[in-house]
Amino acid sequence: MMATGEAITGEVMVRLFERHRELETLRDAFAECVAGAGQLVIVTGGPGVGKTELLHEFANAAGKTGARLLTTVGCLQKRAQPMSAIRELLHSGELPTDVLEDSLQPDTEVNLASGARYRTASGRPDHGGTQYAPETLPQAVSTSILELARERPLVILIDDAHLLDTQSLQTLLYLLRRIRNKRITVVCAGWEQCALPNPLIHDGLSRQPHRRVRLAPLSEQGVARMLAAQADRPLPAEISATYHQVTGGNPMLVHALLDDGTQFGTELGEPVPSIAYRQAVLAFLYRGEPRHLSVARALAALGEHASARTAALLLSTSPDAVQVVVDVLGSTGLLDGYRFRLPAAAKAVLSDLDPGERSRLHGAIARLLYLDGAPASVVTNHLMAAGQVDEPWGLSVLRLASEQALAADDVEQSTGYLRLALRESADEQERHTLSTALARAEWQVNPAAVTPHLNPLHRHVLGEDLDARDAATVVRHMLWQGETGLADEAVTALAASLAPGDAHVLAEVEFVRHCFYGVPRVSHGGDLAKIATLERATTGKVNTLWATVALLVGGDVSAASVAQVTEALQSDQVSDLKLELTVISLLVIAFTGQVQTAIEVCEALLSDSVRRGWTTWRALLLSVRAEIALLQGDPGTAEAKATEALDLLHSQAWGVLIGLPLSTAISANTAMGRHETTAQLLRRKVPDSMFDTGFGVQYLRARGHHYLSTDRPFAALNDFETCGHLMRDRNPALQPLVPWRTDLAQANLRIGKTRVAKELAEEQVGQRHPLGTRSRAIALRVLAGTSQPRHRTALLRESIDLLQACGDRLELALAFADLSATHYELGDYARARLVARQAAQEAGDGEPQAAAVDGAVPQNEPVPADSPATPSPAAGPAAIPVADYASLLSDAESRVAVLAALGYTNREISGRIHVTVSTVEQHLTRVYRKLNVASRTELPSKLLERQIPALPEHPSATDRRPRQRTVATKELPVLWRRLAL
Repeated sequence: MMATGEAITGEVMVRLFERHRELETLRDAFAECVAGAGQLVIVTGGPGVGKTELLHEFANAAGKTGARLLTTVGCLQKRAQPMSAIRELLHSGELPTDVLEDSLQPDTEVNLASGARYRTASGRPDHGGTQYAPETLPQAVSTSILELARERPLVILIDDAHLLDTQSLQTLLYLLRRIRNKRITVVCAGWEQCALPNPLIHDGLSRQPHRRVRLAPLSEQGVARMLAAQADRPLPAEISATYHQVTGGNPMLVHALLDDGTQFGTELGEPVPSIAYRQAVLAFLYRGEPRHLSVARALAALGEHASARTAALLLSTSPDAVQVVVDVLGSTGLLDGYRFRLPAAAKAVLSDLDPGERSRLHGAIARLLYLDGAPASVVTNHLMAAGQVDEPWGLSVLRLASEQALAADDVEQSTGYLRLALRESADEQERHTLSTALARAEWQVNPAAVTPHLNPLHRHVLGEDLDARDAATVVRHMLWQGETGLADEAVTALAASLAPGDAHVLAEVEFVRHCFYGVPRVSHGGDLAKIATLERATTGKVNTLWATVALLVGGDVSAASVAQVTEALQSDQVSDLKLELTVISLLVIAFTGQVQTAIEVCEALLSDSVRRGWTTWRALLLSVRAEIALLQGDPGTAEAKATEALDLLHSQAWGVLIGLPLSTAISANTAMGRHETTAQLLRRKVPDSMFDTGFGVQYLRARGHHYLSTDRPFAALNDFETCGHLMRDRNPALQPLVPWRTDLAQANLRIGKTRVAKELAEEQVGQRHPLGTRSRAIALRVLAGTSQPRHRTALLRESIDLLQACGDRLELALAFADLSATHYELGDYARARLVARQAAQEAGDGEPQAAAVDGAVPQNEPVPADSPATPSPAAGPAAIPVADYASLLSDAESRVAVLAALGYTNREISGRIHVTVSTVEQHLTRVYRKLNVASRTELPSKLLERQIPALPEHPSATDRRPRQRTVATKELPVLWRRLAL
């Protein structure tokens, strides 16, 4: 008999892990059974820990010794069927069941205490207790089973004994009292902590003499051996540790994860739960009691808010009852406390629910958590899972959670909350509010998506049915679509209906209309500065950023106001700023001469928009960055940023704003001589309504300069004249910032109308504005081109001074080139070459080709024989040619010497380097002495001496006529108006 036990051990070693001690108990019990002493072994443990596998392996080994096997499994669905388990037990051993079937006729009732059968004369059970047959059913069944043990050892295996029907359990207890001297081994396996209402399972079985086997989950080492057996090699310790952690050591769950991990023949690695794991989880729950499944569903739905208390409230039971089930499920490895070890387990439990039941469950949880005072986001997540709002408080919670999600940059979640609220709301006014809130959120990532929400509200703005904030949202959408006429009507209606406390809303809308979209305002007679008076009337002072920017654009520029705007953009206030205001503020900083500051702030905001996932913000900020690059005379960067912006949003999503990056890309490619690329950009379709906004003016100016660069001056003239009509008719207050007169002057100069060009340039120079420095500088350069050579130098030097302050390297190179050409025409060849070198230096760092200094002294242009040599203007960047005198001249003397050589008067020099005229004269006296020159007219030649290689030829003595100046074709337009400022 001992050999049989050893055989059993050998068989099970192949399939079971960490079950040696348990197998030893079964082996000993079987050995004593063979010796004639009946045995009862109770195997307990959580579901899936290996009870069935242990019984199966034991049965196989026992069967090989010649023992007869009878098996049955308790079943929840059959618990109401009397003797269902015993019937299965008899069938498994091919035993006759006649007495059993006869005893279970409908007119028979079994006394659960004694097992006796009772029958009434009428055929119905007599609950009075009249006994007609002294024979008991358990006795009859037991007799049949005991007879089997006479021939050979008998092994009875009962799995899931905790689910036996009551009559089968009674029969089993009767049998156990009679096997003491029989060759019978009974093994009952069941769950621990099942806490069934009927105590017979535990009390009845446990009172019988028995051995107990408790199966615990596998240790981490046991799991590691399972994995190694599956992979045919040991796996890293961290992998086995992970498997143990997510299964609690439950062998069935480990097997399921292994099945999922190897279903495609891939290398075994980290656990990836899939179909097998889901089936194992549901098998655990369906093999248990109904309340196990209901508690599991409640815990899965409650998530991080699961507890004995919340689950009990949800299920209308007691926390103690919930805790019992939690302990059972914890023993399976499904739970760790009240949380599922793997989210996939909770997902499997919830996905098994009928959709309607799942919706009701989440709705009940939302109500429970709301009454418990849970955060709005938590309650809303369950409302979203329910997919409906049944309580009056639900919509307000959704609104609040949406605002919180948007503040946390989760636009997708915010819009999801609002869509549910909008679908469930039946109140029209509330639906309007929800629609505008949804539009504001979706605008962050896709402006095109807001149209279905806001288009239906256009008539409500005109009907004064919306509050101030929602009306402003709708008006902004009208402007984005280019519906300027409808926006005008809406603003008029808004102005008539606003309460005094909402006056600032109208002012902000007017600010956006006028400064961003370039649409004339309804009120204030075109005086931009008066926008701020609306706030002043409400608050008594101007302290908001938009009002400060409005004053700046209107010409009220101060260092303090510029600093306020810069500080606001660099601070936490930026998250509360509207996009239009941010764009305008950045350009205000750039046009006040603080270009580098504007770049730094813009780059920081770009990084922030990427982090937040604000696609619309990122696209507009890239467009601004491109504009600032053009202000610097850096068309390469401008083209790259504008193209990146265009690629971020679909054309439909841009609306009329497409004119912003598209015009910048056109201007940048024109400046770099990429005319084919420019032509392709001009073939891109733009909305007709764009030409009713400032973005249309921007586009026309960019296209006009492309025409100028490709020798189509009359086409350019047409575009520039259209710009002039649009500006005069709609936005006269912003004309100083949009140099359309300079554009027209350049086109007229190209077709030979010098007098008309001069008048236009003079008008533009007269358009003074604190933010129009660059516009004035370009106008001065064009005006110089219409003047006699002797009058040009002063105009060009003033233009150069302004451009150096603005930081536009390309325009500065053009101005230096024109100045060089003018000195050449005047016969001042040394100074012409010195200035040409400066022009080449300014143009050398950027991408523009040599044509960017068109107007400078050409390489092959003849010069007088006595003139010192000069380099080609395209020779590239070079240091200011005073290097050989660094040891002779001080820094101050060097600066004075160079400025004097370039043609600046002593008074002009004193203003540029902030010293007195007397100090300039003293510096010059020392310069003359150190350089051994008699006057300032010799300075250019002396500074160029030994610094510049000779020209290839000398002109003939008769070829001294002035050269006809060529107007540069690559001037870049002022970009302020491109952002509707």
